[in-house]
Amino acid sequence: MTNKDSHKEKNKNEEIKQTQEELKKQETSDKKSTSSKTAKKTKSKKNVSKTKHTCDEKLKEAKNKYNELDDKYLRLVAEYDNYRKRTLKERMELIQTAGEETLINFLPIMDNIDRAKKSVDDAKDIEAIKEGINLIYKHIFDFLTERGIKEIKAVGEPFDTDLHEALTKIPAPEEDLKGKVIDIIEKGYKMKDKVLRYAKVVVGE
Repeated sequence: MTNKDSHKEKNKNEEIKQTQEELKKQETSDKKSTSSKTAKKTKSKKNVSKTKHTCDEKLKEAKNKYNELDDKYLRLVAEYDNYRKRTLKERMELIQTAGEETLINFLPIMDNIDRAKKSVDDAKDIEAIKEGINLIYKHIFDFLTERGIKEIKAVGEPFDTDLHEALTKIPAPEEDLKGKVIDIIEKGYKMKDKVLRYAKVVVGE
């Protein structure tokens, strides 16, 4: 073999060796890349699993909170309904009791009227009849006063649409009676500040 051939052979072997080294480097690089991708996939799966677990916990917590609020709402509705029924019942009982008490307290007046009626049939003394009527009137007046019912002032008072109802108007007999109540046809009554019945009056003009 000549020197020339020997040199070629040496170069060829070096090229083969260099190629093998490059292949080894490429293989090592591919392994590292594959290992890195696998690690990333594993980490990604772990993150997804962790996120899913967190969402499930939050959903469970929200459901528990909803159930708790729903239970409180139902209890509140039931309690309010019971309160409304109880209050309505108490109000009805109060009205019935008040009405019953009023009727019971009115019975003595009715007894006096009954006695007066019997005495009128046999009475010969007109003064005794007048006295009996006055006593009955006073009894009724006291009965109403005790319950806060008062007569509405009318005659001589300025006409007030909040208290009086004008049935007619007539010329005022005096100048200072213009716009005032001259006569009363039916008395009016009020309980405290509430008008029970307007006074029916005649107004001067």
